[in-house]
Amino acid sequence: MALRQILSDNHPVLRSSAREVNKINRGVLRLLDDMIETMHEANGVGLAANQVGVPKRILIAINGEDSVIELINPCVDRTEGEEVGVEGCLSVPGQYGEVPRAERLTVSGLNRQGCEVRLKAEGLLARILQHEMDHLDGVLFTDKALRMVDPEELQDEEKSEENSGGKS
Repeated sequence: MALRQILSDNHPVLRSSAREVNKINRGVLRLLDDMIETMHEANGVGLAANQVGVPKRILIAINGEDSVIELINPCVDRTEGEEVGVEGCLSVPGQYGEVPRAERLTVSGLNRQGCEVRLKAEGLLARILQHEMDHLDGVLFTDKALRMVDPEELQDEEKSEENSGGKS
């Protein structure tokens, strides 16, 4: 495994649509492993292959404390509801925005063994999956943000939640 460089928002690979993966080979498996290591090192919760300069339809996302979801050629099968939440991005460091996303969704794709997987997600995982799938289409969260949020505003919200007895 190796750390990969995370591209910043002005890189052209981030603005192009990623290509479908036709064959899961050692290169794809190595990429998945490298992406996991890179995401953990950067303290991220998700990563798309084009964020590390590989324009292939591959994403990873954290599902809970230790579990990582890997999806090759992911697609959204169904969405429900809508909620607005604050997002940031490893490719757009230090910037945050309020982005509308589906509350729940069902996605499908392939796992590293090439088997079809179908996943229902809600809450944070649903948001992460949508964010990473946007990357695969050349879309950044800043393109969808209703408004950008000052990082100090986020710190003020966290402090007020801590003072009120915790986060809701």
